[in-house]
Amino acid sequence: GDTRCARCCRRLFCVGWQGEKIFADERYAILQKGLMRMMTVTLNINGVDRRLDIEENWTLLYVLRECLHMMGTKYGCGTADCGSCKVLVDGEEKNSCILLAKRMEAKKIVTIEGISDGFELHPVQRAFVDAGAIQCGYCTPGMVISTVALLNNNPEPTDEEIAMALDNNLCRCTGYKKILDAVHLAMQYIKEGKGEQEK
Repeated sequence: GDTRCARCCRRLFCVGWQGEKIFADERYAILQKGLMRMMTVTLNINGVDRRLDIEENWTLLYVLRECLHMMGTKYGCGTADCGSCKVLVDGEEKNSCILLAKRMEAKKIVTIEGISDGFELHPVQRAFVDAGAIQCGYCTPGMVISTVALLNNNPEPTDEEIAMALDNNLCRCTGYKKILDAVHLAMQYIKEGKGEQEK
């Protein structure tokens, strides 16, 4: 039947840690038996503390998308191979699909939604748009996160350093040339912005 889980996402089935489908009535029964333990955590996401009741095996990606409805961080492979789910954790890029949410307490998490300043795009986001490096857009959040992390630590990377920084980000559309152009354009925008601030 069309039994939907009243506990969390109200979907017909949930996807567990190993990717298996657990039908809602079966999952709820497991919860009732206490085999899946719930816990309360406080996660700092984009500068806001979020108090959440989660299961011990939920990933950060699952919590972002299914609990907080922050859909900018994408689900791609689930095995940390494609980079679509990248977020910043204490300033370092991380694949949120393999991070357990319960281990993210006391850390500062920044998603793609937190990169911009309100409606003002971050220079990296603007560069990706201007360079035509977005196309279908599915990989773009991860690419932007990786680029922000790179340029925060290395404002003037070489092409080789850019390639190494984006090595864990897969794109099926652009052939990477426009992405490389976007990173160089972002470097220029950031430099120009700092120059304006110093005047």
